Amino acid sequence: MIEVRPFETLGAANHGWLDAHHHFSFAGYHEPARMGWGAIRVWNDDIIAPQSGFPPHPHKDMEIITYVRSGAITHEDSMGNRGRTEAGDVQVMSAGTGVRHAEYNLEDEETRIFQIWILPEALNAKPAWGARPFPKGDRAGAFVPLASGMGDDGALPIQTPARVLGATLKAGTATSYRFGPGRVGYLVPAEGRVRIDGKTVNARDGVAIRDVEELTIEALEDSELVLVDALK
Repeated sequence: MIEVRPFETLGAANHGWLDAHHHFSFAGYHEPARMGWGAIRVWNDDIIAPQSGFPPHPHKDMEIITYVRSGAITHEDSMGNRGRTEAGDVQVMSAGTGVRHAEYNLEDEETRIFQIWILPEALNAKPAWGARPFPKGDRAGAFVPLASGMGDDGALPIQTPARVLGATLKAGTATSYRFGPGRVGYLVPAEGRVRIDGKTVNARDGVAIRDVEELTIEALEDSELVLVDALK
């Protein structure tokens, strides 16, 4: 099953400082058919205004991955971590037993992020945070693990058997990804337009994938892709 979910069908809330679109039910957006996808609970497409952001707030028992599409995000948390993550780079936070954090756009331009939440393998784990750069050239033509709880070298560690992967494709090229048994996928083009299973997928559309052994993506334009592979 491959279902394209056009961007304009997503839940939306514009708070002035934050223009948010929700692939799954979140905050004031409730859609019973979109409560999550396997172990994936949240995929928010956020545009954060300059010199604003999310003030300190708590989380518990969730793996939270932030993919920065443009601009930069500055993280602070109750574990004493602070870091600035730029476009194309990734940060992860394992909330575990509980952590407070803030995410600010301290830049003079908009920051655009994908915020992805995945259910953890076990509750009450030790909280953790990390970030690292992922040059787009290193993922040209193939998916590269950005965050993983499955032992992938070079990926940021998360505490759940899932992968967050990134790829860049030139127009006219294609790549594929194989899913193991009992897995689901969710894919969003950060930029560009692709074709999957004969269906056209535009930038910021969602693609829900289930019971597919091998996924093939053809780039109709230069494209930047983010894919999550998680348990059903």
